[in-house]
Amino acid sequence: MLQGTGSDVGKSLLTAGLARAFTRRGLSVRPFKPQNMSNNAAVTPDGGEIGRAQALQARAARVPLSVHMNPVLLKPETDRRAQVVVQGRALAPTEAADYQALKARLLGSVLESFAHLEAEADLVLVEGAGSPAEINLRAGDIANMGFARRAGVPVVLVGDIDRGGVIAALVGTKTVIDPADAAQIRGFIVNKFRGDVRLFDGGLTAITERTGWPSFGVVPWFRDIGLLPAEDAVTLERPTTQAERPLRIAVPMLSRIANFDDLDPLRAEEDVAVIFTPPGQPLPRDVDLILIPGSKATLADLAFLRAQGWDVDIMAHYRQGGAVFGICGGYQMLGRWVHDPAGIEGVQGSQPGLGLLDVETSLAGDKILRPVAGTSITGTPLYGYEIHIGRTQGPDTARPLLTLPHGPEGAQSADGSVGGCYLHGLFASDAYRAEFLAQFRPERRAALGFEARVESVLDGLADHLETHLDLDGLWAVAQTRGGA
Repeated sequence: MLQGTGSDVGKSLLTAGLARAFTRRGLSVRPFKPQNMSNNAAVTPDGGEIGRAQALQARAARVPLSVHMNPVLLKPETDRRAQVVVQGRALAPTEAADYQALKARLLGSVLESFAHLEAEADLVLVEGAGSPAEINLRAGDIANMGFARRAGVPVVLVGDIDRGGVIAALVGTKTVIDPADAAQIRGFIVNKFRGDVRLFDGGLTAITERTGWPSFGVVPWFRDIGLLPAEDAVTLERPTTQAERPLRIAVPMLSRIANFDDLDPLRAEEDVAVIFTPPGQPLPRDVDLILIPGSKATLADLAFLRAQGWDVDIMAHYRQGGAVFGICGGYQMLGRWVHDPAGIEGVQGSQPGLGLLDVETSLAGDKILRPVAGTSITGTPLYGYEIHIGRTQGPDTARPLLTLPHGPEGAQSADGSVGGCYLHGLFASDAYRAEFLAQFRPERRAALGFEARVESVLDGLADHLETHLDLDGLWAVAQTRGGA
């Protein structure tokens, strides 16, 4: 099990890289994360949902997705309430205070899912959440040491040297956690090193002397890390070097943005700038397209969008002949009304949408969760997945964007400048992405094979870890299953 000294130390991508490395060694590998908090979700073949980080890790291990890879997924709807997904199925939204009591009942599902994966694999790579040093959350914990101790899984602690203070973070973790928890840790990894690794030899010695834990290696910064999907929306707030590219797409950073990795294939194109606009800033004027992404709470984010003045920016862009596109929650916002009669995403009620599509959405019925393959309305093949509750109807759906096995999908305005659909992941389809972008630059020639590039980066990451980590030592530790 990889646990971290904090969030964003690189656990998810280390797990993915190790999954590919050990798979290439001939082992049957499964990824597992007991509890994840993310609005980036993937749909499993049997119609469940898990965190997209575990989907990437499964891809690295070359195995199909399973709900058991992430038995508890928390999808925040507000700062204090989240939808709880257990083994792929959503429960009622739960307040943060109530979730602490619920965790004790969820441990059984977590252990059941772990046992399911363990029975079919040589190696299960477990990713922790946050940090075991958050000792205020230790009682009832199912994400870190609570799980590791109960399942008898050995732990390797990951520290991020790029943020500074890695010696204090690793040694401090040993200092504050329960001695029995500390005994479950069999060593440590220092991640994201920049420069000459030999300069940190003294640091490794200091950590081992103070903790008794051996080092499994120092991982230099992996330069292609940005080419793999990010799990946390905080990465969207970091500066981008794309702004000067000729084809420009503006994306408002909604407060409950969901499945933002829909945009990764667009960001990967060398001539496309995807400009994420943070709250408090206007959407840029000189763009070809404004794309409204998915949202975990459509009505709340519709109000948030208006509070930023982005509705004014979108309307000005549209009136000047600009194109607007929405995916899932963004598609719903483009219509005339969004209704939530049962308060599925929060407070009961309705809000007027942006009115750029002649459709209305009602948030009702069972959640739709399905991977799909189909074509654009012109016959170009594509694939993706649906993960939504809303049902959208209206005159503009008579001009669908896609043809899927269950029927036409999406809507388009009469002038063709506004469109939207429920299908996530559709831009990963190279042919469809080329067709979509050709609307704005007919002369462009698409050469990027997105899926092939992801595979290449995963192989490169595995090579990187083979070089800098003691994989034989990690495999030996993995075979010491049992209590400390």
